[in-house]
Amino acid sequence: MQKNVMIGLLLLIGGNFFSAWYDVSVKWLPDDANAASYLMLRQVTSVLMLLPFWLCAGRPRPVTFKVHAARANIGVVGALSLVMGLMVMPLATVSSLFYSAPLMIMLLGFFLLKEKVTKVQWICALLGFLGIMIILRPGELNIAGIIVLFSAFTFAINQMALKKLPDTEHPIMPLIMYNLLGIPLAVLIAAYQGFAGFSWQVLVVAIASNAFLLAYHWLCVLAYRQAQASDIAIAEYTGLLFIVFFGWLLFDEWLDSLTWLGAALVVLPSLILPALIKLLRSAVPAVPSH
Repeated sequence: MQKNVMIGLLLLIGGNFFSAWYDVSVKWLPDDANAASYLMLRQVTSVLMLLPFWLCAGRPRPVTFKVHAARANIGVVGALSLVMGLMVMPLATVSSLFYSAPLMIMLLGFFLLKEKVTKVQWICALLGFLGIMIILRPGELNIAGIIVLFSAFTFAINQMALKKLPDTEHPIMPLIMYNLLGIPLAVLIAAYQGFAGFSWQVLVVAIASNAFLLAYHWLCVLAYRQAQASDIAIAEYTGLLFIVFFGWLLFDEWLDSLTWLGAALVVLPSLILPALIKLLRSAVPAVPSH
């Protein structure tokens, strides 16, 4: 494995550890909390937390403002959808759906960035889609699950958009612009709902969430600069393992048998099939040419 790919994988694994803690922190919100108000507080406090880092970096400026603006506003819609899902669904179920994002990243990389996708990766994508259908159980019309799946799609788009940012831009810029440029939309959504659900507990959770989320985004920016998206997107699955563990440890949540099956179809093919095919190819002796 190439060194840059290995570094990218390790960075994404570390990032997903912090991402799992972000999901956990949303579960700390009080019962009367409002998702839009929480998101607005998170956006504002995130910018305040990033300002010292931006100043220490020499006050860098964005190179591609339009890309940052698009990522920020797509991110607000996706983040709101994820928070809504986390507030009503078990951690592990939400994450099983959300970790369809690596499949989406692979497909978007193929269609938008013309990145190479192997036959094995196509098989993984099809099995992953089947797993998503099992988790969603379309016959039950799980609206919350569909909202989470939409959030995963917005996440995949934003991860792919990182490739449109120049490597020369300081890593602090995607983080601060992602939160700063999303504030107007977050305020509008919260205002529409009457700024409901404000409390000190919501503010504390927003600050804690920011610490975890900013660490995740920082590591993602670094990871996707190391290698192409389709090579390292598999590391996004490690977050599901962290989430299942934290859900069991902290909230006594567990997956039912069908969700386990769906999650396995989403995660395991990408983890096992490439290594299995490589092993089989190495075990079969080459046929001498005549």
